[in-house]
Amino acid sequence: MGSIDTLLGDGQETAGMRQVGAMRVPAAGQAAVEDRCWLLEEQALFIEVAEVGLYTLMWTRTDTAAASGFLPDIGVLGDVPEPDALALTIGFLLTEGMIGGLDDIAELAICPEAHEVVRVRLARPAQVRTNRQGGFVASSCGACGPVGGVADLRAGLSPVGDALRIEPRQLQRLMAAMEARQRLFNRTGGAHAAAVFSPGAEILATAEDLGRHNALDKAIGQCLLRGRATAGGGVLMSGRVSLEMIVKAARAGIELVAAVSAPSSLAVEAAAALDITLCGFVRDGRSTAFSQPRRLLWTGP
Repeated sequence: MGSIDTLLGDGQETAGMRQVGAMRVPAAGQAAVEDRCWLLEEQALFIEVAEVGLYTLMWTRTDTAAASGFLPDIGVLGDVPEPDALALTIGFLLTEGMIGGLDDIAELAICPEAHEVVRVRLARPAQVRTNRQGGFVASSCGACGPVGGVADLRAGLSPVGDALRIEPRQLQRLMAAMEARQRLFNRTGGAHAAAVFSPGAEILATAEDLGRHNALDKAIGQCLLRGRATAGGGVLMSGRVSLEMIVKAARAGIELVAAVSAPSSLAVEAAAALDITLCGFVRDGRSTAFSQPRRLLWTGP
């Protein structure tokens, strides 16, 4: 087979993916087969926060929305109610502690000449205190780039509320619902997912991305754009849970974090300190509570 070629998919159905040539190599004694595979797209998103910093996120764009923006007194500008880039940007600003809500944004716009650039002007930039002063933010690691190190990530955070109670079977049902919406993962096997749910066990938003952190920020950003409160609710994640994921959840007021995979030791410590219920290995009808299990209403001994 010659050099690997690339075919971009057209339309919303293939947004976030691209098809490449590949050689499938089976078990010994069987012939190799030329094929085409869908892969997750990896792109750079540049978030320019005036008077604060420039942030580069490696992400996956899952829509085909044209240039748009956001104004607090108007809402989203454009034909798409929740453009992927706006949802990620707003979620990132909130979970990184740069804003407390949409009213803290004076103006946000996707550059019409370069859709990979989002420009943000905050209402009170001088009051922003963030652990990140700009730079590259990796999509897959934990505490990437905080100025003061790991110790500063939880600085200034208070324990979350105590409104959520949920039965383990509801948690399993919500996880199954999120998995059913994982369009990119089902085609590529390479995407992470996050879903935010309400205290009433209703899914409010779901998102997929190359990075676990991005998927969480997108789902939280969607909730903000829809006017749905995240405080008192929970979040589902398709991968492991690191310290920074717990910090992001705490900034959104999320009381329960449930993941298909395992948490890290620092994630468990942070969840206990911030009064977040942290569940890992939520699959096959089971789950493991690593902190604050009182929010899980199970029956039996």
